[in-house]
Amino acid sequence: MVAAAARMELLPPVLFLFLLLAAAPATAAKFTCNSTAPRANTCQALISYTPSNATTTLAAVRALFQLRSHRGLLAANGLPPSTPPPAPAPSPVRVRLPCLCSGGVGATFQRPTYKVRAGDTLDAVARGVFAGLVTFQEIAAANNVSDPNRVAVGQELWIPVPCSCDPVAGQGVVHYTYVVPQGSSVAGIAQEFGTTEETILSVNKMADAKSLLAGQVLDVPLRACGSNISNTAIDRNLLVSNGTYILTANNCVMCGCSSNTWQLDCQPTQGLSTSACPVSKCGDMFLGNTSSTSTCEATKCSYAGYTNTTSFTILANLTTTNTCNAAGMAPTAQPEHSSAFRVEGWRWTDLVVSLHVVLLCLGYLRQD
Repeated sequence: MVAAAARMELLPPVLFLFLLLAAAPATAAKFTCNSTAPRANTCQALISYTPSNATTTLAAVRALFQLRSHRGLLAANGLPPSTPPPAPAPSPVRVRLPCLCSGGVGATFQRPTYKVRAGDTLDAVARGVFAGLVTFQEIAAANNVSDPNRVAVGQELWIPVPCSCDPVAGQGVVHYTYVVPQGSSVAGIAQEFGTTEETILSVNKMADAKSLLAGQVLDVPLRACGSNISNTAIDRNLLVSNGTYILTANNCVMCGCSSNTWQLDCQPTQGLSTSACPVSKCGDMFLGNTSSTSTCEATKCSYAGYTNTTSFTILANLTTTNTCNAAGMAPTAQPEHSSAFRVEGWRWTDLVVSLHVVLLCLGYLRQD
């Protein structure tokens, strides 16, 4: 480390500055975070992390970001609860971390941290270890490091990954810290994550879509599912985006986000003992159970949060949803994008119609 720093000192000042700027990521990111409502100055944010090694395991990702549980990492990526820690991590892999708003900007709270190894520089830590989620300048500022090229082996650094807790257009969202891949466009990113170009440009204070750069760290707000959680519940600010689930109520309840109804779908977590998790019911119905009350209505025992004032209690209440469309007709069993029977890319109904046309044509030719 000292030898490397000495070699850098031999460079002309102008050349040194050029190399320093060339090594930096496309842009530093400061996510606006002004949430001031009770309990809203902290939240759970999602981070997109691309491992440098294709063989990186879920266990390695958990260790890097100091995640408290393996289940939490599985939940952030929508992976089955039975997925083992040695399984390969998806690329990119989503990491759920606590976000803290302070001074109008947001950064992950206390985690992750990194212990400096021999040969490390702050730029190598920022770009190599944490895949460009932060810049070396941000790490230096957060840890009061005056010289980014002189860090002590064994020194523990806080890595302030940008995040946010702010609502967007008056709606609660899950903010996703996203490093822009090469060849991306604002329109493509908006389509991939179910938002709009205008929203991305506004949230990130970008003048226009042409200013997007590869390696730029974007704040992508993900739509969150609505819920029936009580305003008095401990987890009343629970936000879950599509493609993920969350373990809440001391891990006793698993809540996913339905892209069809955009409502939380919560069930008791499988594999936990009833002694650790109290039973939650709506009359004779258990939490998560559904019954049809009519052709167009379904009643569900929905999750309503948990309390721990006098004792640990999981709340639930009955909710009724309309399962018919505006014309009063029940939805079809097989939507257009379903896995209905196909022959070499053809739907079965298309094949029948085509055969019918062919037979009519053959009959016409025979008459001639």
